[in-house]
Amino acid sequence: MKITSTSCICPVLVCLCFVQRCYGTAHHSSIKVTRNQTKHIEGETEVHHRPKRGWVWNQFFVLEEHMGPDPQYVGKLHSNSDKGDGSVKYILTGEGAGTIFIIDDTTGDIHSTKSLDREQKTHYVLHAQAIDRRTNKPLEPESEFIIKVQDINDNAPKFTDGPYIVTVPEMSDMGTSVLQVTATDADDPTYGNSARVVYSILQGQPYFSVDPKTGVIRTALHNMDREAREHYSVVIQAKDMAGQVGGLSGSTTVNITLTDVNDNPPRFPQKHYQLYVPESAQVGSAVGKIKANDADTGSNADMTYSIINGDGMGIFSISTDKETREGILSLKKPLNYEKKKSYTLNIEGANTHLDFRFSHLGPFKDATMLKIIVGDVDEPPLFSMPSYVMEVYENAKIGTVVGTVLAQDPDSANSLVRYFINYNAEDDRFFNIDANTGTIKTTKVLDREETPWYNITVTASENDNPDLLSHVTVGIRVLDVNDNPPELAREYDIVVCENSKPGQVIHTISATDKDDFANGPRFNFFLDEHLPVNPNFTLKDNEAAAAPSPSGFVHAREMGACGPAMRKRFCPRLV
Repeated sequence: MKITSTSCICPVLVCLCFVQRCYGTAHHSSIKVTRNQTKHIEGETEVHHRPKRGWVWNQFFVLEEHMGPDPQYVGKLHSNSDKGDGSVKYILTGEGAGTIFIIDDTTGDIHSTKSLDREQKTHYVLHAQAIDRRTNKPLEPESEFIIKVQDINDNAPKFTDGPYIVTVPEMSDMGTSVLQVTATDADDPTYGNSARVVYSILQGQPYFSVDPKTGVIRTALHNMDREAREHYSVVIQAKDMAGQVGGLSGSTTVNITLTDVNDNPPRFPQKHYQLYVPESAQVGSAVGKIKANDADTGSNADMTYSIINGDGMGIFSISTDKETREGILSLKKPLNYEKKKSYTLNIEGANTHLDFRFSHLGPFKDATMLKIIVGDVDEPPLFSMPSYVMEVYENAKIGTVVGTVLAQDPDSANSLVRYFINYNAEDDRFFNIDANTGTIKTTKVLDREETPWYNITVTASENDNPDLLSHVTVGIRVLDVNDNPPELAREYDIVVCENSKPGQVIHTISATDKDDFANGPRFNFFLDEHLPVNPNFTLKDNEAAAAPSPSGFVHAREMGACGPAMRKRFCPRLV
């Protein structure tokens, strides 16, 4: 392109672009463009006034996903120097030049040879140049322009985080927010409605709703009850093109679980219960269970049991098993069928964690009546005393009655009782017992000084059930009689000095007695009056008056003793 110095118009590379703004087949017609003038597709002509250069197109558009058999026409490059004689050569360089985009170097027409994806690349930057074919010199400076990939609605909305698992408390107010879901659309959000998403609910009505613009899911009913239905599967759809017909859509599932609140009181399945407890039940043992049902779960179903009244309050107690939520009935005192055959208890079960928002659904407790039947058990004979203590004098004749034990059948049958003494094989049997009366007698003569005390075990059994046995301890004290004379504590060999003064104590003698205190001390000491008197010595009794002091044998006489069998002789050697 050759410009004289007197020309006021600068050389210009003119780029023509035909843009299709609607979905369909593009139609291109032959358009003649003169300097400072652009031919629009609509057929309008607009004149641009500028002082130096012609107007230049700097951006082309190509429709993505073009599937036609021929290359897609993009636009046209044209230089002011092009007289239509083929002397101008158009060259295209930059992104995709020669591979994606080709140019007719004579006409300047640009075509796209491949189907393009806007979501992979939104535009291409290229450079155009016009050169003289003969001289191969540039006719004007290189010009940069952009080919923009025009979006079509070829991407459906997608939920990237689904499926969702969420919870919402039961009995929530209508409109309570559950979750906000978001769908993304890879189409161009700045062009048309291809990426404009609208939300709707496909499954889950009438329980839940979704905001079409924000995707916020809310409860749509009042007082949704977990005990009636706990799980919901809600399907949410996102549709582009603002929800219009022909738009693409995607969906996701939201699994919603109602969480529990304490909106159900405990309830006993029955208002009256009956429990059998044998009278042989051990104190402190568990004798039965009772349970109130609560439709709630977790801590909302926790409860505690108590006995609120009844004639068995002092006999029974109740505790709560936290794992099974059962009331455990235990025995506090022994049962006796013969004294009381039944008891009545009023038992209450009450929630421990209350939610005052639902107090109008209460009271959160319930009561029931429990009748306890005491079972009769064939019990062993019962002795009249837990133990016995009896006494018998030593030297008593064989067959002397020591005492009597008594046992009775506590049952209503009142079976006859038989008695016997438990002896080991090696034991000496000093006593026997009448099997029918329980009277204990001696079988040998007893000596208190040898064995002062006997412990024997008496067993009682029922005639009707000999396997039922009871045992009692009988302690037998042997009482003392005065059957032992006093004895000097030891033999005395007394030495006296020849220069001892008159009245001087030269020795002290003492005595012992095997009998107990009542039949032993105190003693009287005296010199045997039947022996010759020794005038050199006297014997003084600490408890009695002094007597003449004969020589010879010394007699000690016990207080209250009499007869020759009660005397012990001792011959002191007096020097």
